[in-house]
Amino acid sequence: MAEKVVLITGAGRGIGAACALLAAQQGYVVCVNYHSKHEAAAAVCDAIAQEGGDAFAIQADVSDEAEVERMFAAIDSRFDRLDALVNNAGILAPQMRVEQMTAARLQRVFATNVTGSFLCAREAVKRMSTRHGGKGGAIVNVSSIAAKLGGPGEYVDYAASKGAIDTFTIGLSKELGAEGIRVNAVRPGIIRTGIHQASGDPARVERIGATAPLGRPGDPEEVARAILWLLSDEASYLSGAIVDVSGGR
Repeated sequence: MAEKVVLITGAGRGIGAACALLAAQQGYVVCVNYHSKHEAAAAVCDAIAQEGGDAFAIQADVSDEAEVERMFAAIDSRFDRLDALVNNAGILAPQMRVEQMTAARLQRVFATNVTGSFLCAREAVKRMSTRHGGKGGAIVNVSSIAAKLGGPGEYVDYAASKGAIDTFTIGLSKELGAEGIRVNAVRPGIIRTGIHQASGDPARVERIGATAPLGRPGDPEEVARAILWLLSDEASYLSGAIVDVSGGR
């Protein structure tokens, strides 16, 4: 049987990179999507290769429809299947209140965090759905605990974009349930990743993480384990679920 193929967006760093490494360890061929940092994506692929795995770095801005289509065409040309998608790519803008936010900021955040997930899911469904001659598969969307907490005074826009991902997960799971595709999501809490540099308050990770019931921030690998479990056959009767990986928040 051919190895399973997974596409992980935003996989050059943080949670995405941790997912790529764990997926390879579990036998997946990994498509490592990245936006602009080729060196980081190449380093992830090299680390996978050093452990005997197979990975393929591919650049695409997931908010751009043409680039998403090009990315999936490249996957088609290299592999004869796609079994799983992790919609991980996301951006965070500097902290500010809603009355300070511009339309341009909102468009950037929602284009990547929401539109990008829709576009990648659309293309994955075309390849995985039994309705289109596929063999089924699994999708995991990366939301955020901010969808529950709202991000007041910091990034309500980011929180709202992740709230959209929660609703997207539920709706898509019901749409695809009879077509062999399970759709779930994880809601990470405060995780030690580079995304917090964009917030303008990198010290926030340890400060806010310490207030979680478990008393610390999470590590990317802890989120990756939940994502890979949701992709696995061990979660075969789970769809439409949103799993909090947030230290008890």
